[in-house]
Amino acid sequence: MRALTLFFLSWGFLVAQPAPRRVAIRCGRLIDGVNAAPRVNAVILIEGERIREVGAGLAIPTGAEVIDLSHSTVLPGLIDNHTHVMLNGDITVADYDEQLLKQSIPYRAIRATVNVRTALMHGFTAMRDLETEGAMYADVDVKTAINRGIIPGPRMFVATRSFAPTGFYPLLGYSWEIKVPKGVQEVDGADNIRRAVREQVSYGADWIKYYSDLHYFLKDGALHSSPNFTDEEARALVDETHRLGHKVAAHAMGREGIDQALRAGVDTIEHGDGLDDELMDLMVRRGVYWCPTIYVGVYVAEGRAAGGAPIWVKMKELAAAAFAKAVKRGVRISFGTDAGGFAWTENQAKEFAYMVKYGMTPMQAIQSATSVAAALLDQQENLGSITAGKYADIIAVDGDPLSDITELERVKFVMKGGEVVGR
Repeated sequence: MRALTLFFLSWGFLVAQPAPRRVAIRCGRLIDGVNAAPRVNAVILIEGERIREVGAGLAIPTGAEVIDLSHSTVLPGLIDNHTHVMLNGDITVADYDEQLLKQSIPYRAIRATVNVRTALMHGFTAMRDLETEGAMYADVDVKTAINRGIIPGPRMFVATRSFAPTGFYPLLGYSWEIKVPKGVQEVDGADNIRRAVREQVSYGADWIKYYSDLHYFLKDGALHSSPNFTDEEARALVDETHRLGHKVAAHAMGREGIDQALRAGVDTIEHGDGLDDELMDLMVRRGVYWCPTIYVGVYVAEGRAAGGAPIWVKMKELAAAAFAKAVKRGVRISFGTDAGGFAWTENQAKEFAYMVKYGMTPMQAIQSATSVAAALLDQQENLGSITAGKYADIIAVDGDPLSDITELERVKFVMKGGEVVGR
């Protein structure tokens, strides 16, 4: 029987409460998310939902549940900082329109409950979901359901509706006589933008996301774009978000869109295929994070090229070159996949292989999805490493991901908050 702790209530009664559950994990290799090299034969002691102690030769408390992962590699739970749980693949414009025109928001939310469970079973114990793509504030509901234990899923940090100016984001091209839904909240003018930021925060947005650019073209071998908002509008969006204590993610792919977003003071650049040396150095100086989302570009390129947008094939090459340069220049690169932009039947962990192929060491790639990703979220006190005091969000694989990074596509054990959720 579990030990009991007595609490004295204000009206004088003593009520017995169960003591925190104690778990000990025996590790084969431990990649803790912060150290440059793995540790061997470490023990992780967990009390309740947090890690109490980590080290070799630790005494296991009497009565603790012992989990034997001595033949496995143990790592912190993975963090994906760019997802869309309300989407289920949009290789072509038709795919996207189908979801917004023929699927209700409740139906999309039901599908999202499957998507978040899938992500959790793949070892992603936290995700930043960067907009609902027309599903209003349903991401807040999914997050709430997870937090209340109604459905299984990662720890969610959500951005609700995202922003673009009028006429700059799908659905587009329909008759003006037909009122069609939009994938974003359309807003124009600095004052209206400030009001809209306040509205999204009031409905539960953890982050604010906006589309800095959307129209891309090649010039002199580089990716360029036309910014969506005016400089005044972009600055107002960032200023109001920061004033309210939140952060801003900017979808910015071409050079001009990235440049304007950085001048406005954003906290993260999403995609960023058009990054050059000057912009990278500016990001390093300002501590701005980059979520490259490599795999989605590979996944959608051929379909979008067939649909009349051949530039996406070239963008794959530009993304690879930019990534290699960014690694060398010290840009803070956080793992982010754009899952939902590709089908959730694809494992998000496929991103790791491209990160290593394009210039990261396996350890750098792992840290991009653990300690670096946690720092982007300002959650380094809670997430991102297997160290004392952090949430016991822990995964394990059979092989050694430092030798074969694709091992992370085959997660065999998942713990979230001290509870085993996948084994």
